[in-house]
This record gives sequence, C-alpha cells and structure tokens, in this order.
Amino acid sequence: MSWQAYVDTSLVGTGHLDKGVIISAAGDSVWATTAGFTIQPDEMKNLVNILAKTGDAEDKAWSAGIHVAGERYVMTRSEDRSVYARQGRTGIVIVKTKQAILIGHYGEAQQVGNATQTTEALADYLIKVGY
Repeated sequence: MSWQAYVDTSLVGTGHLDKGVIISAAGDSVWATTAGFTIQPDEMKNLVNILAKTGDAEDKAWSAGIHVAGERYVMTRSEDRSVYARQGRTGIVIVKTKQAILIGHYGEAQQVGNATQTTEALADYLIKVGY
C-alpha cells in the first residue's frame, strides 16, 4: 500500500479523522498528506524534537503550544511515542513509529477517543511491519 493510501484509507477513510499526514521520522520530508493539510519544515522539525524530548522542545510545547499546518494547538498529553493537542473542539494526534510520524486531525464531528485509537492502531501496524 502506498503512503497516500494509508492517509486516505486508514486515517481519513475511517471517518474518525478529517485530515492526516505522514512525515519521515527525521522530519525532513512529507510522505503523504490530505489536500490542504500542509505541514511546514520548521513544524516537522519541532515535532521531531518534541517526540524525542530534545532540549527544551517539550517544555516549550507545554507553554507555547504546537503548530501544525499553520494552526496552534494546546498540548494536552505527551507520552513516549505520542503527543496529543487540541484547539477548542478539534485536535491532533501525533504518533511516532520507527521510520515515520503520523499526524491525525479530528474535527468537531469526530470523537477524540476514536481519533486517538485510529491513529495509534495504524502506528502499531506500521511498527509491526518494520516501519
């Protein structure tokens, strides 16, 4: 399956997310994205640093928020491989695998728990197959 198919089918196609993007774990390239959900290079590098807990990136994310596709989100949870953030009734789920970072966006029509489960499940699958 192509990376775009993962975004279209396994993320957005479930109905639990309205946008998605897959970037390299190094934060240097976008592998697949939903049209109009454009993540900037500096946003990708910042996400890599937050997930790696490099320097004070995580502390800054707690205080200043996380920017994805030009939007600011308030970080609500940070775990070993996952970060969760919201903006009002919408939000993002960010999960790192061995070689990729998945970012799922849920809108007002979606449930946070379903969005989280969908994104985490795809990450589990990619890890299982070596990505």
